[in-house]
Amino acid sequence: MAHDKNFLLTTAVISTITGVVEKESRVVERISDAEHAVMEVLWNQAPLTAQDVAERIGPDRDWTANTVKTLLGRLLAKQVIAHEADGRRYLYRPLVARNDYVERESRRMIDRLFGGKLTPLVAHLAERDALTDDDIAEIEALLKGLKS
Repeated sequence: MAHDKNFLLTTAVISTITGVVEKESRVVERISDAEHAVMEVLWNQAPLTAQDVAERIGPDRDWTANTVKTLLGRLLAKQVIAHEADGRRYLYRPLVARNDYVERESRRMIDRLFGGKLTPLVAHLAERDALTDDDIAEIEALLKGLKS
């Protein structure tokens, strides 16, 4: 039970503080930032064609449909998305839920950088004035909820 509470706290605090993403346990390879942008589109709406994804990526990336198709191919190879034929085009959908991805990446970061402990991460952010009053209030509310 305590492990479950610690796990929930870890996931909630990391998501609140850093916005880190995570992946499901079956995902062996990490995904790049560019691949992550494609995943965010598919997590928001799926199934989509490569052209649909390219249109939703946003003008700041200035990616062509071919660039998106390359990224979709990489994600297919990593088995984080699936596709199905729809006439002469393919429809893509995620195989990994965003929450599962966030959970896994958060744990990976905490393990790698902070020895698996949440307290050093919070201390690190606090020492560098990286926590706003709103962040602190959210953390306090999460901790209070876990104590109840």
